[in-house]
Amino acid sequence: MFTIGGSMTITDLAREAAEAGATTAVDLFRTDLPVERKAGKTDYVTRADRRTQQRIVSTIRESDPEGMIVGEENDARTDVPQKGRAWVIDPIDGTNNYVRGMRHWATSVAVVEDGEPIAAANVLPAVGDTYVAERDGVRRNGESVSVSGRTDLETFTVAPTVWWDFDRRDEYAAAAEGIVTRFGDLVRLKSVQVALALVAAGSIEGAITNVRPNPWDSIAGVHLVERAGGRVTDIDGEDWHHDSHGLVASNGRDHGAMLAVAREADRLRERKGT
Repeated sequence: MFTIGGSMTITDLAREAAEAGATTAVDLFRTDLPVERKAGKTDYVTRADRRTQQRIVSTIRESDPEGMIVGEENDARTDVPQKGRAWVIDPIDGTNNYVRGMRHWATSVAVVEDGEPIAAANVLPAVGDTYVAERDGVRRNGESVSVSGRTDLETFTVAPTVWWDFDRRDEYAAAAEGIVTRFGDLVRLKSVQVALALVAAGSIEGAITNVRPNPWDSIAGVHLVERAGGRVTDIDGEDWHHDSHGLVASNGRDHGAMLAVAREADRLRERKGT
C-alpha cells in the first residue's frame, strides 16, 4: 500500500480529504446560496462546490504536494493522466439535489496511479454515510459492506444514471423502460457517486448508462463497486476505464441483463449518429 508519510496510507488521505470537503459542503447545505448555471438549465454550481474543492485540495496538498489534481471546479485539470498519480475530485456530486435541499449528494475523492484507481472515498454527509475502498473490501462507516447477493431479477432495484441531455431523452426513456420491464424497480438518485456507493453496499443491484461519464463523477464509485465484489463494464461488456463509453455496474449476478438495457438505449444514439 502506497504511504504518504509515517503511517498514513493513500486511502487514509483520500478519506481525510473527502471528509474535510464534506464538512465544508454540509455547513453550507440548506443555506441561502446563490446558484449559477453552467451548460444547461439543471447544471448548477454554487460557491459551496468551489469552497469544498478548495478544502479538499488543501488537505491533499498538506501530505502530497506533488500529486496532480483532476476536478470539476476551480479550473482544475479535467483529463486523467496516463502516467503518475492523480487525485480525482468531485466536491458535490449531485449539486441539483444539493441546491434543492435533498440529501442524496456526495463529496468524492479517488486516486489513480497510471490511470488506474488505487483508492476512493465517497462521503454522504447529509445522510451520515462514509464509503471507503479498503485493501480487504469496502467499509461504510467502518463496517464491512458488499454488493447484493440477490439473483432474482424481479427483486432487483436498478438506477439509470448520468444525465441525458434534452436531445437524448429518448435514450433515457429506453433505459427506464428496459429497467422497469426487466427488473423489480427503478430508482433515480441524480448522483452517479451515490448510485455507485449504493451498489457497492448492496442497497441496489445496479446502475446503468450509455453516456460517457466524467471521471470525477465515476472513478471513486466504480472502485467501490469493484472492491465490494461487483462488476463494472463499458457498454460492450469490456472492463470499464475512465474514458469508456457508457457505464454498467452490477452485483455481478446477471450483468448481461443490465448490459442489454444499456445497449437498447445506445442503439437509439447510434441511429441518430450522435
